[in-house]
Amino acid sequence: MTRRQAREEAFILIFEKEFNNNDVDEILAAAAEARDLAPDEYVNAVFSGVSGSIAELDGIISSNAIGWKIGRISKTSLCILRLAIYEMKYMSDIPVSVSINEAVELCKKYATENDASFVNGILSSVAKTL
Repeated sequence: MTRRQAREEAFILIFEKEFNNNDVDEILAAAAEARDLAPDEYVNAVFSGVSGSIAELDGIISSNAIGWKIGRISKTSLCILRLAIYEMKYMSDIPVSVSINEAVELCKKYATENDASFVNGILSSVAKTL
């Protein structure tokens, strides 16, 4: 699986977790059964990392989403933001520009063009503070 595919799988798992109170292992097992997901090291690390850092990631989002409360941000955009900020903060082998670009591409695929612009703006702001 390419890194782009792995990132998309991680996003889908993060999105599923948003609506499901099961633990990370249960969600991974259900995904493996339902859609034959065989998560690689990246997917496991990012999904677990984001799931364990929601409060911190949401704090970063809140600090950079001027005039927006977390509850007003679409679940899709919120999950994409969490994924990208986790990468930017904790995965030094991924360039920040790649994390931002891939987040925008996920928005274009799973959300709207407006969401893509919104996510790009927040992530650009976050990149300046990291």
